[in-house]
Amino acid sequence: MSTDFQQARVALGARLRELRAETTGRDLAARLGWPQSKVSKLETGRQTATPADLDAWAAATGNPEAANELRARLQGLESHTRSWRRQLRAGHRPVQDALTVEYERSAHLRAWEGAMVVGMLQTADYARNVFARYAELHQSVRDIEDAVRARMRRQELLHQPGRQFDILMWEAALHAAVCPPPVLAAQLDRLAMVVGLDTVRLGIVPLGAAVGIPPANGFWIYDKRLVIAEDWHAELWLDDADSIAVYSRVWETLRRSAAYGPAAHRLIVRAHAHVNLT
Repeated sequence: MSTDFQQARVALGARLRELRAETTGRDLAARLGWPQSKVSKLETGRQTATPADLDAWAAATGNPEAANELRARLQGLESHTRSWRRQLRAGHRPVQDALTVEYERSAHLRAWEGAMVVGMLQTADYARNVFARYAELHQSVRDIEDAVRARMRRQELLHQPGRQFDILMWEAALHAAVCPPPVLAAQLDRLAMVVGLDTVRLGIVPLGAAVGIPPANGFWIYDKRLVIAEDWHAELWLDDADSIAVYSRVWETLRRSAAYGPAAHRLIVRAHAHVNLT
């Protein structure tokens, strides 16, 4: 869990404790019909409140006017860290739709991905395998076909004039066997064709290249207004200037190690040859 997220949750808990000043935790739990442990966890930042929890808390402590404030604090907290557990309750399709909105709002998008081919360049079969593996990991609704269709529709943006996609990948992403060899081979063929698109600048960081910073988690930078970074437990949605500046520096540092044009194409061809040998 991110430090910023945890600090914000602790701060929300402190505010809840302030509102409860006129009663004990035991009495409040009884009024709400909750276990006392829930009151304790919310106040100490060990559990994230729901909007309904906050409304009930404000009313039970005699501070109904505080409900909107508490909800605003929760919204601010969740706008930065969006757990996969919560996001995937209804499956992968709603997550894809939310991302499409951000893509459509953006003219210049920069990406880094070191573990697999970025979603914007995936074939349907490759995406299907990726979604299946994440659905298994998170034990989420298996709306895989709907998610694939949503991702494929988003790729139409690649052909819209006025947009620019600056995409960086680590060479390891070309070899990751997250799908059967024929699917990976077809995916690499797709990447080879993308190299020539006017709206896409595809850079690949070779495995042996000197890098100015250790390659880490994947992320997208949407114009200069938003960064979405992925981790195993959550996505981070970061819209503050300092965070955007950090991720921009990371991207620029990795870009300096990337191969483009014919050199990138040779790396793709090399990966394709490796697949054909397996």
